[in-house]
Amino acid sequence: MPASRLWLGIVRNLLPTAVLFVLLLFASRALSQSAPVSPDQPWHASDERKIEADAKNLRDSRFNVDPAKTYSLAELVDLAEAHNPVTRLAWERARSQASALGVARSELFPTLAAAVLSETSRFDVLFGNEFFRQNIQDFEVALDLNYTIFDFGARSGRINAARAQVLAANFAFNDTHRTVIYQVEQAYYRLLNSIGQEDAARASLSNAQAVEQAAEDRLKNGLATSPDVLEARSATAQAEYDLQAILGAEQNARGDLSTAVGISATAVIHAEPLDRVPIPESIGDTVDPAINRALDKRPDLMQQVAEIRSANARVKEARSEYYPSLGLNVSPAAQALYGLQSPNPWAHNGVFGGEISFKLQWTVFDGGARKNKLAQARANVHAAEAQANVTSNQIADEVWTAYSNLNTAFRQRQSALALLEAATQSYSAALESYNYGVRSLLDVTAAQRILAQARSADVLARTQVLTSLAELAFRTADSIQPNKARALP
Repeated sequence: MPASRLWLGIVRNLLPTAVLFVLLLFASRALSQSAPVSPDQPWHASDERKIEADAKNLRDSRFNVDPAKTYSLAELVDLAEAHNPVTRLAWERARSQASALGVARSELFPTLAAAVLSETSRFDVLFGNEFFRQNIQDFEVALDLNYTIFDFGARSGRINAARAQVLAANFAFNDTHRTVIYQVEQAYYRLLNSIGQEDAARASLSNAQAVEQAAEDRLKNGLATSPDVLEARSATAQAEYDLQAILGAEQNARGDLSTAVGISATAVIHAEPLDRVPIPESIGDTVDPAINRALDKRPDLMQQVAEIRSANARVKEARSEYYPSLGLNVSPAAQALYGLQSPNPWAHNGVFGGEISFKLQWTVFDGGARKNKLAQARANVHAAEAQANVTSNQIADEVWTAYSNLNTAFRQRQSALALLEAATQSYSAALESYNYGVRSLLDVTAAQRILAQARSADVLARTQVLTSLAELAFRTADSIQPNKARALP
């Protein structure tokens, strides 16, 4: 064969391969993700619009509340537990850990793999001075079974560690609910406080306007001076300023409550008025039982105890590496051969075979790897125990602080009631005396400021009692116990 024809044949055979390579190269470049072109401009591409569409779908999938309904705290807590994405996140993590336990348990059973092979070959066989066309068709079915007979506790160590991790994930899930409930309670009481502060501020503004009107009337009758009127106007402007600040805080509180429930911050949630929320006068519990309940029920502490179990199981797994492991492998196979060699007819042959083997594996020397792994596992146990002790001490301190704050809130509530009553009487007496010309306007405005502060303190004291109750329930984990009434007035 001439060389030119040989090269022409090679080129013809390689041309389709080269074209395919070029097409794949350009396709990979077109489909690949590239970095921003330059550091001085934001990145924009078609993928950005796709991600934006996905994000919009996530926003559209959120539920909505009834804007005309007045929700109680218990109803909002139920909505948050069902729809806040953090509870679903914790749930999916717990499910993932349960699947990891299933993977660890699967090591107790043999693995069986099946393969079906088929091969067709066609070639010419030289026999004597002639070539004969030969076709061979091969069918084979093979199984491969592997099983670890014993490993001195390696598998059981991994299973126990995974089981402990499932417990830890479940306790983390419970702790997420505890946190969500607490966040809704805090946001709800902040909103009640803001609404109450708004009512108090509007009442103070009304008082300031009344004083201002009285000053102007007395000025017309020659019984007051211009500085008195200016002082009254200044008090009215200050009351209006305070009202606007409270309205802004109320809007923020509404957004925080909507976010805690798991809906858009712009959603409108109508809460019960503060006057309709019952406020206890005292707590029928001492601090020692509260601390003991927290140490028995707090899910974050239970999670730490589960971590100790997991670390102990890892010690067992690390210790098993000092011993041998014995495995079994069984590989049966069935093969069918069909052959044709011209001018003879088809020939057939069937074969059944396979092998069985035992594998005993024992690491004799590893340069101290097993020793250090075991030491590391034992150190992890001690670290987990120390962390649990740290968490236990923190829990006791948190419960003690919450209990003390609650008792302080009860006392402040009583003081705020007395302050409000005294300030109301003082303001009424000062305004009446001013109208009779006995007291000055400065006395009236001073009494007005004290009354405004007393109203604000009364609202704050009431909501502080509720907030402190929620804090204590959060610290003792009473809010997630099925046999305990939640601190949800």
